[in-house]
Amino acid sequence: MKRRVVVTGMGVVTPLGKEVDELWQGILEARSGIHRLSLIEPDPFKVQLAGDIPDFEPNGYCDPKDHKRLDRFTLFAMYAGGKAIEDSGLNFEEEDPYRCGIILGSGIGGLAEIEVQVERLLYKGPNRVSPLTIPKLMLNAAGGNLSIRYGLRGPNFTVATACASATNAMGDALKTIQYDDADIVITGGTEAAITAMGLSAFQNMKALSDRNEAPEKASRPFDQDRDGFVLSEGAGLLVFEELEHARARGARIYGEVLGYGASGDAGHITQPDPSGAGAAQAMRNALRDAKMEPTEVDYINAHGTSTPLGDQAETQAMKAVFDGHAYDLAISSTKGSLGHALGASGGIEMVLTMLAISNNTVPPTANLETPDPSCDLNYTPLKPASRELGTAMNNSFGFGGHNASIVCGKVR
Repeated sequence: MKRRVVVTGMGVVTPLGKEVDELWQGILEARSGIHRLSLIEPDPFKVQLAGDIPDFEPNGYCDPKDHKRLDRFTLFAMYAGGKAIEDSGLNFEEEDPYRCGIILGSGIGGLAEIEVQVERLLYKGPNRVSPLTIPKLMLNAAGGNLSIRYGLRGPNFTVATACASATNAMGDALKTIQYDDADIVITGGTEAAITAMGLSAFQNMKALSDRNEAPEKASRPFDQDRDGFVLSEGAGLLVFEELEHARARGARIYGEVLGYGASGDAGHITQPDPSGAGAAQAMRNALRDAKMEPTEVDYINAHGTSTPLGDQAETQAMKAVFDGHAYDLAISSTKGSLGHALGASGGIEMVLTMLAISNNTVPPTANLETPDPSCDLNYTPLKPASRELGTAMNNSFGFGGHNASIVCGKVR
């Protein structure tokens, strides 16, 4: 019999704040965290806006001497992971370290470090490349450093499936606890790809909005005037814990993780299947894993990146899975406020999905002013909605045709 898994702690780093409450309030107000580029000089770029976090410091959650030894995406994870552990009330000195693991997602990893060291190699020679280069840029650096800081010796690995990375990681964390390989797993995603190379690459594939004159209006999921996603950064980490373990220590429980599904499009390396068939299959798999009927889902935090093709494909997928119930669902994309944090997005959105369930409040889709007629479901435009939310689904889809969905709900 599969063990039950709950969420007992959450931590974030986002363009709307580094505290969960601060993020939630900003989302409910449909505020935008998108602005003119501040991490890099904007003038050389056609796209001059992003959801970057210029004032970030991981103070208190990472040894100061390690700040220069870790890439930005790892620093995000150290902060968000520390916040999640603190929020959970866990004391790892009282836990079996071999029953506590870390499973994180990141789509790109240490891109900033790669750029710095390539420049050194080209202009200063091979002897000036830092010996810390590989430990800083490797995708598993975030999970490895978190495990070292807290002495966690259980399952520890990193998932890289582009923008589905965090949700695939959380699915693996769910299974790890369900099948008794751990009692506690720190999971979610982290990403820091707003660099000259990252911005140039996404800009030149014409994936990004170039609404430079109004950055706060650029991310427009499901809106008729959307013109691409907005590159963002951050981290969303959660503590997944076996239900009875959490109850035994008197932990606060945000909600239960009920099921997980994944699939592949096997179509195009960057474009989604226009019919949404792969996304639909991931949702069906998650419902089957949770032993739920489609009509039992109350809310979906959609992937909703604000790309013309992606939003339309996800709409088709939801219609295929939920049929007539699709029009009764509450749906929203919180990327309207946050932009797209790539491999971290699923973790941040899982935090928001848990808060939606806990507060019986559907977060709004910011900037959804003129709904696309082909995206005709209830996407909760501009303002939050009060609604009894017993269950919810969180969707993430990534380049490579990777699709992942998680179902969660109140503990019963």
